[in-house]
Amino acid sequence: MSTLDKIFRYHQSSKHGYHSFAPGPGYLDWDSQPDPFRRYEGAEVIPLKKFSLTKKPFFSEALQSSTIPVSPLNFESISQLFFDSLAISAWKSFQGSKWALRVNPSSGNLHPTEGYLISGPLEGLSQNPFISHYSPLSHGLEVRATFTIEKWTKMLNGLPPNTIFIGLSSIYWREAWKYGMRAFRYCHHDLGHALAAINIACAGLGWRAVLMDQLGGNELEMILGLTKKSDEEVEVPDCLMAVSPNEISSDWNFEKQSFLDSFTNLNWNGTPNILSQAHVPWSDIDEVSQNTIKPFTETYPNFNSETVSLLKLISDDCFSLRKAIHQRRSAVAMDGQTTMKRDTFYQFLIKTIPEACPLPFQTLPWEPNVHLGLFVHRVDELPGGLYFLVRNKKHIEDLKSRLKPDFLWEKPEGCSTELDLFFLEQGDFMGVSASVSCGQDIARQGCFSLGMISAFEEPLKKQGSWFYPRLYWECGAIGQILYLQAEVSGIRSTGIGCFFDDPVHQVFGIQDMSYQSLYHFTVGGPVEDTRLTTLPAYA
Repeated sequence: MSTLDKIFRYHQSSKHGYHSFAPGPGYLDWDSQPDPFRRYEGAEVIPLKKFSLTKKPFFSEALQSSTIPVSPLNFESISQLFFDSLAISAWKSFQGSKWALRVNPSSGNLHPTEGYLISGPLEGLSQNPFISHYSPLSHGLEVRATFTIEKWTKMLNGLPPNTIFIGLSSIYWREAWKYGMRAFRYCHHDLGHALAAINIACAGLGWRAVLMDQLGGNELEMILGLTKKSDEEVEVPDCLMAVSPNEISSDWNFEKQSFLDSFTNLNWNGTPNILSQAHVPWSDIDEVSQNTIKPFTETYPNFNSETVSLLKLISDDCFSLRKAIHQRRSAVAMDGQTTMKRDTFYQFLIKTIPEACPLPFQTLPWEPNVHLGLFVHRVDELPGGLYFLVRNKKHIEDLKSRLKPDFLWEKPEGCSTELDLFFLEQGDFMGVSASVSCGQDIARQGCFSLGMISAFEEPLKKQGSWFYPRLYWECGAIGQILYLQAEVSGIRSTGIGCFFDDPVHQVFGIQDMSYQSLYHFTVGGPVEDTRLTTLPAYA
């Protein structure tokens, strides 16, 4: 069986259906719930600065990041970057229990994603180039290793001197503890959310981020110091981003050996804490993880849009970017009554189009694969029913040929001709949307819900099995901008990982693996749980 066939097998086996769910734990061993915070015990900790929320930049300004003043690279700006992307945003408490919420959302609030910083010497941080792990609990950096300025200079070959690097990794056990086999999917949703959160935080500083997608799994293990593995709590490196106040060319002359030489024979400090008392093995996750390890590639997919910029479609607002970032919450229930203006609905959709809203997609160097199948329930001046947003114009004709032949494919009223939104079928789809989202009422009680339907078979055959997680990264990035737009619009949203895969496909008429639904979302008026007490993120 080929590697790609194994990916298709995992994808099929991890589907939920009306008559059976993907294999899961069956019950939750609360004594073994993984610690949501990674700590490197014995490592030096550098406390970072904490911030009050500023009115500026506004959300719409950040989406057009060329208008944001560029912050210099220093201790304060690095503190701000992590504070606005991976930090704790608040604590919740109820009857003696307390748990943290974070800027970057996570399935079940389990947080499999870990962040790392690689930086040259900076006053307030280190006199030497260093590699550190970001600790959200303390909002600090745990120094794992240092190296020489000569190695750092060699490593930066062709990059601006004020460049830093941010790495992300996943600990699958944190999600598998609750979700079992399907957890691999959720971990990569979360990785996409984190990528987008970092990209948006960079925009708030006037910075740019480039995904260094030439690097493979073996190189990332060496760079992030993850070569020593625990069988039960494997931490898998996912990606590395180059971040700078200056423009970084996406095709800069990357020299693999010059870069990797900095990470050979380092003395790594700190011992990772054990997250659980006991573990349950998930061989399917181990296998799909092994089969999606990216090899090193000299080049990588690079999407250069030929479409005229659609930035003019974004409405201006006076909503603080950082307020949206830090007050973002996942609604646990929707009120079933709130309605949304038609133009507000269009603003949600515009924000998901890379040509209209480069954030948070400009770090993703491949052309869009994910489209939105929409269940519209309560949007003023729009009939309820099925809609479809095409995020890549190249896919329009293929989608029309593969979805149901009797769909209308009409442009909705008041929709810009430049936004590829189509009205498919009128009707009350509230029950259907809840039914296919594992019976969850939150999918029908909002203003609208959606399935992120991705081109599937073709991109995997073209790029290889390593591209499978990246489809989920794209979904997570879409989800992150939907979350922030909901805050700006005075409502709430929620990502939905539990849905019945093939029944969703039947709603839209998908009959093969050409397209697959990978993530669901719902947006509407939240029902607040008044029993919970909200506490500040940091004392």
